Amino acid sequence: MLMKPLCHSLCIIISLLSLHAQTVSGDDILMRVDRAMNSKTRIITSTMVIHGRRDSRTVESVSHQRGTNDAFTEYLAPAREKGTKMLKLNDMLWTYSPSADRTILISQHMLRQSVMGSDLSYEDMMEDPHLPNLYSAVVSSEDTVKERACWVLDLSAKKDDIAYYSRRVWIDKVRYIILREHLFAKSGKLLKTVDITDMINVQNRWTIKSALYKDVFKEGKGTEFYINSIRFDEVIPDHIFTKASLRR
Repeated sequence: MLMKPLCHSLCIIISLLSLHAQTVSGDDILMRVDRAMNSKTRIITSTMVIHGRRDSRTVESVSHQRGTNDAFTEYLAPAREKGTKMLKLNDMLWTYSPSADRTILISQHMLRQSVMGSDLSYEDMMEDPHLPNLYSAVVSSEDTVKERACWVLDLSAKKDDIAYYSRRVWIDKVRYIILREHLFAKSGKLLKTVDITDMINVQNRWTIKSALYKDVFKEGKGTEFYINSIRFDEVIPDHIFTKASLRR
């Protein structure tokens, strides 16, 4: 006699869970992505393999990041790039060239230029990584990427002065990590694609291990980005995030 009420209760619970899964909003998913991907600080050593029209080259760097506003990057290899540094403080970006012993403020008209000849621009580096600050999101469909079930979100810019007016992003349903991105101009023209090729669990959180960035207007197969090591929530001295650190 108890089986019938029990089955009825289970059916109600399953229906409610199913309804919740169907009605989860794009903005809610984007907020969860934001919580999963951001941290107080990060220290990252990385390698970029930049594939040009005729040849490829490898660039190595170490980056200290504090929140979403401050970042200090030093290039370690190849020899001709070694000692080049970049400092981002809020909406300001400086570069230091050891060969010229000169510090340059990257002005607005230079932001779309390529970083080290890669498929990433200075504008990409300056963008606020808190996507909910920049975009409204709707769930457009579901898909599978790298055997991971994903939501497909269409993002629309909340303001005009933004590098990519709209995006289509594939979000891992369990890990809340972006696995693929298509980035568009206001006209709707595709500008850039990003494909996450591998992930890793560090300090009980999932993060990107490698990715392929492709500027559709550049020749070559794109820029492969590899994270060699990453540490979250480390104490980083304040002096790292100063202009004086560029010449040290």
